[in-house]
Amino acid sequence: MAMRSMLRLVLCTVAVLFAASMNPVRAAEPTFKVAWSIYTGYMPWPYAQHAGILQKWAKKYGINIELVQVNDYIESINQYTGGKVDAVAATTMDALTIPAVGGVDTTIPILGDYSNGNDGIVLKGANKTFADLKGKRINLVQYSVSHYMLARAFETHGMDIKDAKLQNISDADFVAAFQTDDVDAVVSWNPAFIQLKKLPNVSVVYQSSEMPGELVDALLVNTQTLKEHPELGKALTGAWFETLAVIKANDEKSKEARKFMADLSGTTVDSLNSQIETTAFYYDPAVGASSVRSPDMVKAMDLVRTFCFEQQLMGTGAKSKDAIGIALPGKTLGDASNVKLRLDDTYMQLLADKKL
Repeated sequence: MAMRSMLRLVLCTVAVLFAASMNPVRAAEPTFKVAWSIYTGYMPWPYAQHAGILQKWAKKYGINIELVQVNDYIESINQYTGGKVDAVAATTMDALTIPAVGGVDTTIPILGDYSNGNDGIVLKGANKTFADLKGKRINLVQYSVSHYMLARAFETHGMDIKDAKLQNISDADFVAAFQTDDVDAVVSWNPAFIQLKKLPNVSVVYQSSEMPGELVDALLVNTQTLKEHPELGKALTGAWFETLAVIKANDEKSKEARKFMADLSGTTVDSLNSQIETTAFYYDPAVGASSVRSPDMVKAMDLVRTFCFEQQLMGTGAKSKDAIGIALPGKTLGDASNVKLRLDDTYMQLLADKKL
């Protein structure tokens, strides 16, 4: 009887081991979080999720990607810098001034777009020119890309930004504040910029279309995470450019995509379309990759880091604009031993070569 029980136990053990060998336990798919906030250049991300494009590419590479909407743009970057998410949609300038300055090594695998009229400066009074900004009270979000654009505009026109009176303001108050007696001009972005241009007796004295390729939106990814999981970069790149192709197409699917983005942004389709027209998306991954490698990108990043240093945005310990290294293909700006921001053409080029 004891022998029979022992034999039954052995046979059951063998059966369990055999079943386990035939049905190995699959390792859990790694999950990555991507933060975004509402802005024309970032709206393709939630549509990619809505349409199943993001999930399709994630599945192809055996991972999960979760989008995290953050209502405040700066807070979304802070969450990335604090390690709460693995990636975030942001400008190249803010990539330098927040995570890179904060010590977080960051890679930009995807160039999203650049502002090509999505930002501008509106001055009270008809038929005014940029020169009329001298001595005026200008509202703007200080130390933002708007501040950078204003500084560059003054420089381009041979004027000194110190000759104007800058007043910090929230982007939510652009339109209301402009209509008070305490403000002469405002530096804003769409959709507020669209509203301001429609007001009577105003002049648009500068637009971002006059500095193409400088106000760049991108996707920021933690460098260590990307190094350990290149499949994340591949999935995000594939999903992004497939989504852009949908948005660009003049068909019913494109209309559905634009309506979804407009509704989510709290605006109309007409307004969104106007914003897309002044947002120069890198629809072609080959163009995005070549832009990262171009001398123009080196120049743009040098201008950005110069502004950031002059505005003391590179940290109290920065002795020069070279304090933080910025790596681009074939060239490094600043301290090569302290690279914290990397513009990478690898993933966009893989897609352009049809190798994703």
